Amino acid sequence: MIEDSNKNLPRYDFSGKVALVTGGASGIGAAAVKRFAQSGAEVIIADINGSAAADYATAICAEGGTAVGYGCDVSDEAQVKNLIAFAVETFGGLDYAFNNAGIIGFDGNLTGTFTAENWTKTLEVNLTGVFNCLKHELAYMAEHGGGSIVNNSSSAGLFAAKAGAAYGATKHGVIGLTKTAAKEYLAKGIRVNAVCPGGVATPLLEDMVGMAIPEIAPGGEMPAIAAPEHIADAVMWLSSPASAFVIGQAMLIDGGTFL
Repeated sequence: MIEDSNKNLPRYDFSGKVALVTGGASGIGAAAVKRFAQSGAEVIIADINGSAAADYATAICAEGGTAVGYGCDVSDEAQVKNLIAFAVETFGGLDYAFNNAGIIGFDGNLTGTFTAENWTKTLEVNLTGVFNCLKHELAYMAEHGGGSIVNNSSSAGLFAAKAGAAYGATKHGVIGLTKTAAKEYLAKGIRVNAVCPGGVATPLLEDMVGMAIPEIAPGGEMPAIAAPEHIADAVMWLSSPASAFVIGQAMLIDGGTFL
């Protein structure tokens, strides 16, 4: 098991469990992969960049964890179906899933530079991608004793995002999917929840603003910018039995930005 560098974190024992993380080769997904591996889970790192996923899996194994990489475009249902089959064939099951893969999709005001192409691409990845993953994860878990699924929405799924019509619409949609799946599959022993991060220092955000994002601690003069690990820690809790009575929720993780 990978040694956890933060001794003050809650310890979860996911030994003998299998976790899938989409968009797992960087940012929030990579942090979640590491947390799952630190907790003893066998992890499938799915990413549209299959070589990056494979390289990260090698790094996780070198640190004492168990992981494999898999190239997958979540907007393609056939690829997602194969991903779930790969997880089951490789590790013998699927207990946890973090549907994290997504793109930013900010592209100007609705009547300005916003394009239909951006709308379609953002919808395909951020919303249809989560739907595809949920569909096949739920089908497997419902027949094999249940599990826990966490979807990555955004604070833009709860509040308006200027110049982010496509992004905001898809992230609102993720919350709707989360609640529907939670209601439909509660009786099957599957818990479905969502995290709604505010600003997070990830490559996606840095690419959008064109600069490195410093981490700002909560309580400072500027709104808090989270480290990816802050979101990953919430995913661990939502995946664990510690949150057994938390179902269909959209957890805002923003360092107090939207108080």
